[in-house]
Amino acid sequence: MASDEGRIDGEARQRQPDSEKITINLGPVDLGRIDLLVRDGFYGNRTDLIRTAIRALIDRHDAALARSVERHGLELGLRHVSRAELEAARKPLHLRVLGLASIAADVTPELARAAIASLEVLGSLQASPAVKAALRDRLR
Repeated sequence: MASDEGRIDGEARQRQPDSEKITINLGPVDLGRIDLLVRDGFYGNRTDLIRTAIRALIDRHDAALARSVERHGLELGLRHVSRAELEAARKPLHLRVLGLASIAADVTPELARAAIASLEVLGSLQASPAVKAALRDRLR
């Protein structure tokens, strides 16, 4: 018997990643300092130290970030765009997201182009390769 667990509105739920991989370049002295802090038990590993440092820096600028989000009209967090929403749109949408923008798997490239005038994502965009290609000239 097939289970409906993991389904939302008849659409298979896509696993949302907890994080996204980035690459940074560090000088040997900074890298050595990180390794020393890890070795001495201050952090579990290099990634733990770097995440902690980034979060502390972002927290330090929290008020400025909040003003910037408001000033730029960004939606904060997860913004899922469904096929039904795009089909119901009376005019092309201008989407601005800080966080994760997710376009449903059943959205066709043609529907995406017809219903999305512009898409700005500060963070991560999840969409099919075909939809991403169709919106390439509308991404900011």
